[in-house]
Amino acid sequence: MHIWKNFTGVSTLTKLLHPDAKVIAVEPEGAACLKASVKAGRVVTLPAVSTIADGTAVKTPGEKIFPYLKDNVDEIITVPDEDLVAAFLDMVENHKMIVENSGLLTVAALKQLDCENKKIVCILSGGNMDVITMSSVVQQGLIQRDRIFTVSVLLPDKPGELQKVAGIIAGENGNVIKLEHNQFVSTNRNAAVELRITLEAFGTEHKDRILATLEKTGYKPRIVRTTL
Repeated sequence: MHIWKNFTGVSTLTKLLHPDAKVIAVEPEGAACLKASVKAGRVVTLPAVSTIADGTAVKTPGEKIFPYLKDNVDEIITVPDEDLVAAFLDMVENHKMIVENSGLLTVAALKQLDCENKKIVCILSGGNMDVITMSSVVQQGLIQRDRIFTVSVLLPDKPGELQKVAGIIAGENGNVIKLEHNQFVSTNRNAAVELRITLEAFGTEHKDRILATLEKTGYKPRIVRTTL
């Protein structure tokens, strides 16, 4: 099995040397110009592209190379941006490597393949990412995996209520990284004010445990969009 993200004559050469080889192309879901062109049987130009894999964010496949790809690529996999985010976080945490999003297309594509008992090699190419982009991708990856989440609870505007909620979270080993206190969620502040808490957790199971404990102690936790 051969998986390619950038296409040259390599797909044709692979077929010549290994006729039984399965050649798979990988594109970002938001810039799948090759898939659209193969479906149409001719080179087409997408009206727009949108992907974090900026190195492969093209609207049109190459006119000269397209006939070779059409004849030699057996399958085209498209990868959503959220899978690229997950792949980036895996590489940083587990392998201590920085790989740009376009270079992670083949890694992200493995999620869609049957890899059991098979030897598959992904070529990791490119590390051209600025620190702001890296920070954003890591944050999104942590949010996707429930390692960071934000919960909203309503509580009376009385002394000690914030300390009580903080104690519940601490008791479940949650780490508070951000607090937002909105006193204007209700006209009756004594009845309810909103507390939005952004937390670090170990994953989905830990997150669910924190929410369950808040529920048991009388609060009605509600997951809201995390903004860091």
